[in-house]
Amino acid sequence: MTKDLVGKVKAGDLVNMVAQQVGGKGGGRPDMAQAGGTDVAALPAALETVTPWLTERL
Repeated sequence: MTKDLVGKVKAGDLVNMVAQQVGGKGGGRPDMAQAGGTDVAALPAALETVTPWLTERL
């Protein structure tokens, strides 16, 4: 996450939101995070939720 966006969006929140949809969890710092999950088949649908999620927060 870039410094100008950290006040609006935390990287850990974003990756955790995606990871929950693929049977995992994630987290990290406000500017950098990582996640994992076990349901690879759910990943394309989970990635489709990123833009709407970010749009709501920005």
